[in-house]
Amino acid sequence: MIKANSIYKTFNGLEILKGIDLHIKKGEIVSITGPSGAGKTTLLEILGTLSLPDLKKQTNIEISGNQISNLSNNELAKFRNENLGFVFQFHELLPEFNALENVCIPAWIGKKDNTTTKDRAKDILNQLGLSNRLSHHPSSLSGGEQQRVAVARALINTPKIIFADEPSGNLDSKNANELHDLFFKIRKLMDCTFVIVTHNEELANKSDRKILIKDGLIFNE
Repeated sequence: MIKANSIYKTFNGLEILKGIDLHIKKGEIVSITGPSGAGKTTLLEILGTLSLPDLKKQTNIEISGNQISNLSNNELAKFRNENLGFVFQFHELLPEFNALENVCIPAWIGKKDNTTTKDRAKDILNQLGLSNRLSHHPSSLSGGEQQRVAVARALINTPKIIFADEPSGNLDSKNANELHDLFFKIRKLMDCTFVIVTHNEELANKSDRKILIKDGLIFNE
């Protein structure tokens, strides 16, 4: 599903990633753990095509059989929209749109049929227990509800892989546990692969595999 080799990243002369080799199988739920500043989010952004690695001779990223380095910017954006979903710590919902509209945005960007998109968004939100919150704006939703809307948004285009960066970091323990259980339910229902950066040991320990990063290197892959 994901094959990454010789991933390096430097910011302002500081080497953040120092040669990461990584293989994630289809259907796995993998947690990336490690101390702050170790390069976890940087790696997630590179694997999710949101950032580019430094160009080295052996550097390569393959996702679902696609060589990412061979894609143009427009092709990469299209690939990301159609194949990848993202969940962030602070939800990143647009305040001027209601829950249903926020979920629809990735599909609208992909120019999918409006009626079909809204029907699918309603179905996903219903599965996530939010059928009575469709017209509510983010400011009227609890933190847990906002994060479930963000998860629904990540699912709208039926992605093969969902990348989550500290998804429960802004939630209380009850909502965090519910979110963790939700990821496993989604994996079963939609056959998704999850790559999760987390400091939450409970979530990390539930995952199929934990990857520890320290000082820009993987220690237990």
